Amino acid sequence: MAEMKGNITPWPEMSMKNYQWLDEYLQKQPSTEKEFQPAWQAYKYLLCGKMYAYIGIDDRNGRPIITLKLEPAFSDMLRSKYEDIVPGYYMNKLHWSTVYLDGDVPQDVLTDIVYASYKLVRSLLSKKHSRKYWVVHQMPVCRVN
Repeated sequence: MAEMKGNITPWPEMSMKNYQWLDEYLQKQPSTEKEFQPAWQAYKYLLCGKMYAYIGIDDRNGRPIITLKLEPAFSDMLRSKYEDIVPGYYMNKLHWSTVYLDGDVPQDVLTDIVYASYKLVRSLLSKKHSRKYWVVHQMPVCRVN
């Protein structure tokens, strides 16, 4: 991953270099914050403190994953189309889906899924939160004053 601090993850460096594009794409989403979650050995991607994705390793099989918050009907459709998209790893199986990054999900599909997750969480921000942090071009700015 981009700029791992002191190589604090147990992941093989070469494995993570394969997914640097994904880390960069996630961080390009407006107001996204990235933080390492030591208990999960995973990177979380948040919008105004609300997680919409995390990248880590499935400790049952050692495979690299991204887990995303998605609309249930969209998740069902994706899971029926791609065997490498499964119910969310250690998450609510209805609202979260996990994608095995070393699987057969095309990169363009994965970027579409990431954007769908970001948009969903953005749409779920409370009105109070939205009014407080929304700026021109409808991009949230998540600063605490």
